[in-house]
Amino acid sequence: MVRKIKFSDWLRISLLFIRRDPWVWAGYTLFVAVILCVGRISYALGIFAAVVSLFVGVGVAKYIDLKHSDTGSVGLIWAIKKSLPLAIILGLMIVVSWFIFSALANILNGQADMISYFFFDWQFTPENLSRRTTRELGIWLYGYANITLIFTLLMLTTFASWYSYPLMLFKDYTWSQAKEAGNYEVVNHKPALYKTLAFLIFEAILCTEVTPLLTPVLYMLTSTFMFVTYKSFFERS
Repeated sequence: MVRKIKFSDWLRISLLFIRRDPWVWAGYTLFVAVILCVGRISYALGIFAAVVSLFVGVGVAKYIDLKHSDTGSVGLIWAIKKSLPLAIILGLMIVVSWFIFSALANILNGQADMISYFFFDWQFTPENLSRRTTRELGIWLYGYANITLIFTLLMLTTFASWYSYPLMLFKDYTWSQAKEAGNYEVVNHKPALYKTLAFLIFEAILCTEVTPLLTPVLYMLTSTFMFVTYKSFFERS
């Protein structure tokens, strides 16, 4: 009989997992906070950096898991190097998909000249940097990153599965194998997964306007969720 997993179980395990190595996660979160700022120079580069950071975070989670296991630890650099190639491919796919939607919208609105701004749009001007509150500055810096996170989660669960990235990264599955194996678990645990996605999307919406400075923390939490949920089915001890 299949044991039903609850969203609350995954949330509790994820928060406990973060506590295993808070300094590593703090460093990762700080890095994400800095790298996401490139979106104010180039939307394409910002979206790419956001997606790559998200998926590299899954590799960081694997590093922490091995570090605190009896099977032997690996170096953090190893985990990042292992994660990067696949993360870069997925990052490029998201950028291309976003560009297609953006270009079509600009053309339909009669603003074809705006298409080039997707690749370069320097926004670090005195007017933008002299905003009145820290919250407004955070919204300006990270607003796009929260939309990117929502877009990535929707694309991932539509054209692959929630578990596809860790399966391809750690099990060397092909795209189709990862989708099939992932969707099998999705069918068996729909309520928990749907609540997880709803929670992450709700938090992304919240970070867009209310708590923008927590956006890097949300990326860290999403990476942790992705690894913890994957491990609960595909790396059970």
